[in-house]
Amino acid sequence: MNLTEWIISIMEQLGYWGIALLMFLDNIFPPIPSEIIMPSAGYSASQGQLLLVGVIVAGCIGSLLAAAILYWIGYKFNHDSIFGFVDRYGKYLFIKSPDVKKSLDWFEQYGHRIVFFGRMIPAVRSLISIPAGMSHMPFWKFMFFSSLGTIIWTTFLACVGFYFGENQALMQNIFSQVSHFIIIIVIAIMIWILYRRHKRKNRPS
Repeated sequence: MNLTEWIISIMEQLGYWGIALLMFLDNIFPPIPSEIIMPSAGYSASQGQLLLVGVIVAGCIGSLLAAAILYWIGYKFNHDSIFGFVDRYGKYLFIKSPDVKKSLDWFEQYGHRIVFFGRMIPAVRSLISIPAGMSHMPFWKFMFFSSLGTIIWTTFLACVGFYFGENQALMQNIFSQVSHFIIIIVIAIMIWILYRRHKRKNRPS
């Protein structure tokens, strides 16, 4: 049984609870991608097995619950404890210390905006919650930006599966184009932030 078949079997057995569980795991365990989970759930909704709005709500709940737990871990434990844990057990979660360090650097350099866009970027989605907690970003603000990004991305993935689930090639092309578009936007925002900081720093006092 491959990954896609396993995901579909979980959803068939557990329904909305299965979608929430899988999206929870997507945030904790990067090799389980939301790009398979939500389109598959959306396609099931198009076949009348589930409701599209229920699919979206379940996906968002699972994703945000995982984000909150990872935030809490980052908030409660110091840098040494987190990096020590990742060094010892990260290989089982496919997470490496340099990845966490890079996410922390991104968060400290670009601020809260990265939480919103990070929810739509594979791998970053799984890591950005920990640096947010480590930086003691206000929890309500973290959940607000996380919710916005999660709702947009989860709804998009579910709708692609709902409307285009029978055309796998077209669906994969849509994902590829949108992922590139999001990355371009993130890079543009980062460049703009750096430009503004440079301009302020060099402004005559």
